Amino acid sequence: MIRIGIRLHTRGFLPRPHAGTSGSAGKKPGCRAGDCPVRQLPFPSARVLHPCRIPHAGIASLISTTAHTIVGGWKHMDPVKIPKMPKAEYDSLIKRQNVSRIAFCAGGAPYVAPFMYVFDGRYLYFLSTKYGRKIEYFNSNPRVSVEIEEYAPDLSSFTFVSLQGSLEEVQAPAQKKKVRNLFVQMIRNRKLSMRVLSAFGHSPVDPPEAIVNEERSMVWKLVGVKDIVALKNG
Repeated sequence: MIRIGIRLHTRGFLPRPHAGTSGSAGKKPGCRAGDCPVRQLPFPSARVLHPCRIPHAGIASLISTTAHTIVGGWKHMDPVKIPKMPKAEYDSLIKRQNVSRIAFCAGGAPYVAPFMYVFDGRYLYFLSTKYGRKIEYFNSNPRVSVEIEEYAPDLSSFTFVSLQGSLEEVQAPAQKKKVRNLFVQMIRNRKLSMRVLSAFGHSPVDPPEAIVNEERSMVWKLVGVKDIVALKNG
């Protein structure tokens, strides 16, 4: 990488010699070991770029200047930013997945818990068991951050969306029944293990329809979304 950079940047101009090199005819450019940035580089290949090995003082100066930049300039490089996803793409991501992570406001530190969800095209809905710290945090502060992700096993591709809003308990009987039926359909259509029923307060031996017939969980709805961050690689 260093060698390529030097070849690209030495075409067309030669800067003035820096201290420690000599531009006089018949003399080789030199430097002091303690002052030479090239000798300080942590790369074995740096020896071939040492100014004392280069016959032209201008190029030697350029290499020394470049070495200073390499040694002390990494922090000035601009990071490669992950591209944002348009709404159609992150809506599609939400529809494909069924597990999210919810970060609750928990005093001095966030409390993160996994939640299955359903999406009706407009709102995210969750079923929460009626016990655990999440209930305490929900009652004290319903503001949350919900994250949904998708990635390849080797991480060659990954996407995620984060939504900041508030959880609201659904109270209307008809609406609760509709949401519970969406969960039953998801379990059936995606052929999920019956073990997921334990996340809703039911036994794995219960039929999925028990979610509708027995209210062992609360129905939450994500509302008031103020900020959405959706990114993907490539």
